[in-house]
Amino acid sequence: MQFQEHTSFSFDSLPDAPPEGERWSTWDGSMHGPKPRPDWVITELGAVESDLGVLKTGKEADVHLVRRWLPAEDGGAPVADTLFAAKRYRSHEHKMFHRDSAYVDGRRVRRSREMRAMKNKTHFGREVLGAQWAGAEFDALGKLWAMGLPVPYPVQFDGIEMLMEFIGTPDGQAAPRLAQTRPGPGLLADLFEQLRETMLELALHGWAHGDLSPYNVLLHEERLVLIDWPQIVDIIGNPHGPEFLERDARNMSDWFTRRGLEVDSGELFGDLMAAATSRW
Repeated sequence: MQFQEHTSFSFDSLPDAPPEGERWSTWDGSMHGPKPRPDWVITELGAVESDLGVLKTGKEADVHLVRRWLPAEDGGAPVADTLFAAKRYRSHEHKMFHRDSAYVDGRRVRRSREMRAMKNKTHFGREVLGAQWAGAEFDALGKLWAMGLPVPYPVQFDGIEMLMEFIGTPDGQAAPRLAQTRPGPGLLADLFEQLRETMLELALHGWAHGDLSPYNVLLHEERLVLIDWPQIVDIIGNPHGPEFLERDARNMSDWFTRRGLEVDSGELFGDLMAAATSRW
């Protein structure tokens, strides 16, 4: 496996290190994903974890590959062993939240002090906004996964790090982004139908991804998996919602067209808006 050297997070200073691995399981004390949980989620507190390197770097967060396993008492093969994608959000000082004013229109927090701080972009307001941004992704993934949509299962979230399903091979090879692939004509048509069905189901519930592109879609075993959901948009509640939905449709339609499948982005957008407004 080839990974970048990781420097943004270190286990070296953690107290009470386990006899193997870099840290004890972080399951305890975190918020957990929806039930029923997949059987590969290891919840035992005696499990240990190690960071295997960086899968992806981004403006708001880096994604690492983390192994969690439950050691055997006799020192043999692990009782359970799995890989997670660990999304580690940057401190609010480093987040690129210049887009927030458009994305978070329609989102609310309960306290007026927090609303004012967010609006004025104070130090405290940026902290609130950053927490809301990260928490929104964990919450969205839980809801979308429970709906049966093709997203990674959100395992846990502690406010700084979100562990989620690793989309890739058992040996740690991440699934490629759709932008990196060259599907044949038959698969290309099938992939567009997968995308269309997913976007329609989202729209029926009033949501748009908000930043959808071939770089936020993985192709794993001829199946699309949509990732990166912190900016999920309420199509009706957000005054910019239709604009984000139209951009999502255009970005994806353009990619399929460039690959040789004639797709009408205007038709797709029209179908999505009809689905979104059918609830009202």
